[in-house]
Amino acid sequence: MTVGLVLPAYEPDTGKLRSYVDALLDVLQPAVVRIELDAPGGSSLSFPGRDAVEVNVVGERRGKGLAITQGFESVDTDVLAFADADGSTPADSITDVVGALDDADLAAGSRRHPESRIQTHQSVLRRKLGDAFAWGSRALLPVSLSDYQCGAKALTQEAWQAVRDYLYEPGFAWDVELVTVADARGLQLTEVPVAWEDDPRSTVNTRETVQELARTVFSLRRRYPSIADGTEHRSRTRLVER
Repeated sequence: MTVGLVLPAYEPDTGKLRSYVDALLDVLQPAVVRIELDAPGGSSLSFPGRDAVEVNVVGERRGKGLAITQGFESVDTDVLAFADADGSTPADSITDVVGALDDADLAAGSRRHPESRIQTHQSVLRRKLGDAFAWGSRALLPVSLSDYQCGAKALTQEAWQAVRDYLYEPGFAWDVELVTVADARGLQLTEVPVAWEDDPRSTVNTRETVQELARTVFSLRRRYPSIADGTEHRSRTRLVER
């Protein structure tokens, strides 16, 4: 089983990213690690001697969802996975998420699972907003997870082909769209406890992200039946067409 791993990166700590990639290569041993680097400015990123690492540089900020989608479309492996480039989820946990595909089509890492190991917490505000979002999503969406937004997920190539045509969200709401579409298309989902260390350098704009997530959840609630039966009317450009 070959694994392709995509790391969406915007203004990354290059030293930390290099160490994270080394750990992923040593522990997970993926066939490909593709770094989708947005708006790098004057910085450069290379991995001499690491033939499995690809760096795709884009001159503008695409958003997490679009970067991962374009990364997945460029990787031809049995399994597709992604992780946050800040290394918040260690390599061992990414390996656990990928391994869970033995019994599922899509595996989602969870920071809220009872067996998760939180090494460094987010700020109180972000934790409370995250808890509220998870509660609201479970109340509004047919798919019930403890953590929709953890930046560690993996799915089979077959599962990706089943969901790719229903994805529209280019930003942070892509995670909840991915798992909701997968559920609507009849795929088997599982949650996996992970270790987590929050990065205080996060580039997430909390207010804008909360608004984006709320709009997406209400949109997915409305879209779910037509995604499930494959009749969804496409009024917007799908991510795979961008």
